[in-house]
Amino acid sequence: MERWDQLNRFFNHTGVKLTFGLNALFGRNESQTEKGLWIGDWQPQNTRDFMQYTISKGYKVDSFEFGNQLSGSGMGAKVDAKQYGKDVIVLKNLVKELYAHPETQPKVLGPGGFYEEKWFNTFLEVSGHGIVDGLTHHIYNLGPGDDPNMMNKILDPSYLNQVSQTYKGVSDVVNKFRPQLGAWVSESGGALNGGSKDVSRTFADGFWYLDQMGMASTYDQKVFCRQALIGGNYGLLNATTFVPNPDYYGALLWHRLMGSTVLAVTKESDPNLRVYAHFAKKKPGVSLIFINLSKDRSFNITLSNAKPGDAGKPNYEFVGKQNREEYHLRALTGDIKDDIVCLNDVPMVQTDSEDIPAMDPKLVDASTPISIAAQSIAYVTIRDFEAPACV
Repeated sequence: MERWDQLNRFFNHTGVKLTFGLNALFGRNESQTEKGLWIGDWQPQNTRDFMQYTISKGYKVDSFEFGNQLSGSGMGAKVDAKQYGKDVIVLKNLVKELYAHPETQPKVLGPGGFYEEKWFNTFLEVSGHGIVDGLTHHIYNLGPGDDPNMMNKILDPSYLNQVSQTYKGVSDVVNKFRPQLGAWVSESGGALNGGSKDVSRTFADGFWYLDQMGMASTYDQKVFCRQALIGGNYGLLNATTFVPNPDYYGALLWHRLMGSTVLAVTKESDPNLRVYAHFAKKKPGVSLIFINLSKDRSFNITLSNAKPGDAGKPNYEFVGKQNREEYHLRALTGDIKDDIVCLNDVPMVQTDSEDIPAMDPKLVDASTPISIAAQSIAYVTIRDFEAPACV
């Protein structure tokens, strides 16, 4: 509890919205007949004690997630979907009992594991409507962190596309059962087992990471939780010095620029150019992210728009009148295995007072094409672009 008190001082100082993951194996025993299967009812006493202490201290928890990687085949341990569905009802009733006021009642999330269609459907059928507020799943589409082929996977657009089947499957389940908070990617670090010691801390990891946030958004995933802020090889911060890795700056720009309304994008170009578009976080306008996986090809891009009432099909070239706001990210030395990122050619290193450096856009004449260098990432905000969804 001393550690929990320390964490909450950190939470209060930084203003986080907290999801707390609960141990869903309490009270169970490992099956004698099936390896990895844990059987028996979940015992909630430990969670009850924890919640009562948390309430007594006035600590705010936005949601509780039930378990970690126990769905489907599990990761070292698994629980039957019917049993899990029964147990999450027990958790929901406990939350209702201890948090009497609906407006301050934490949400219940689950199952917090890898998606398997039959398991997820059974879990939600058994738990019933209104029990699971948000459907959570994990994405580690790069495989084990010690894979020597990791860099090739990150730079292969067809490989990056494969995980879209998982997002589609989760979206189908959400559309069927309609949990209030939709689908969340509640853990994703790219590479399993702590990340890749040679790749996760480098500029190259941003090709995977920012592409995943773009893709997840197009499948209406409401939240994307990066594993981790700190720890393992996949932390956004260096575990020894706490200095931000390149992915930190990519995530910070996403947070500042990309709104929550997602727009459809079609492109006539090389598959190595990935493009996603949202309403700008600070209106008016739209923000786009361009991810160029190509080692030797740059792109000059013109935009097309659709007139209202034309079913969203782009049918005329858009030429803005206001300067574009552009944020170009590249590796410091040009080698994507570099662990320092440049924003508009300025190295992103902390100031003498250990603050995050200024991250200002480059203002670009709207009449010129958008230029994306080889193996770079760019955010572009266009204030006078009106997508059909905007009107």
